[in-house]
Amino acid sequence: MDWQCFAQRIAAMAHDLLEQDSVAGTLGRIAQSATELVEGCDAAGILILRDGQVQTLAATGPMAEESHRLQERMREGPCFDAARRRDGERVFRIGDMTAFQQRWPAFAPRAAELGIGSMMGFLLFADEENLGALNLYSRLPGCFTETSETAGWVLASHAAVALSSARHQAQLTEAVATRHVIGEAMGILMARHRIPENEAFNALRRHSQDSNMKLREVARQVTERGSLARSE
Repeated sequence: MDWQCFAQRIAAMAHDLLEQDSVAGTLGRIAQSATELVEGCDAAGILILRDGQVQTLAATGPMAEESHRLQERMREGPCFDAARRRDGERVFRIGDMTAFQQRWPAFAPRAAELGIGSMMGFLLFADEENLGALNLYSRLPGCFTETSETAGWVLASHAAVALSSARHQAQLTEAVATRHVIGEAMGILMARHRIPENEAFNALRRHSQDSNMKLREVARQVTERGSLARSE
C-alpha cells in the first residue's frame, strides 16, 4: 500500500465526514470508505449489539446486513464473541470462511453461503450489554492482511468517535428532558400542596423508592395526572 496516498485519501475522507449532517450520514460514509480504501473490501457495516439484539447503523449492501442478521440468529460470530469475552481483544479476522473455524463453527459456513470469503471485525466500544463494531467483508478468502487491518483501524477510530459523540449527545438530551419533566412535576406539587421546592422533590423521590419506579417516570405521571398516583 502506498501510505502517502492512503494518508491523503484518509484526510479527504475526514473532511468529507465533517460535511455530513447526521451521525447516520457519517457512519454510512465510513462504511462506504472502507470499500474504497481497504484493499479487497467488498462490503462493510457498522452495528451495535444491545442486550443480544443487533441493530445495523450502516451497511454498504446486503452482504453486510445479512451477516449482521446471521450473527444475531446464530448467537455466534465475532461480535457476539467480543461481547462475551471482553478480554481486551479488539480485532477479529476470519481468513477463510470455507475452512473450519473452531471459534465460530456455526457462523462461518453459513457466512460462506452468503458469499463471504473472509472478514475482519473491529470492536468500537463495549460496556455493560452494549457493543459497537465495524465489520469488513471480502468475497475472496485470505484477502485481508496486516496492512488491511491497519487501514481498517483508521476507519474504526473515526466510527468510534462518531458513535461516542452520538451517545454523549443522546445522554445530554435525555438528561435535559429528565430535568425538565422533574421540574414541571415539582411545580405542580408545590402549587397544589403549597409546599416548598425541597418537599416537592422529596415527595417525588419517596414515591420513586416506594414504587420501585424511576424518578423520571414518577414525574411524568404527575405531569399527566396532576398529582402522585397515591396520597402524598
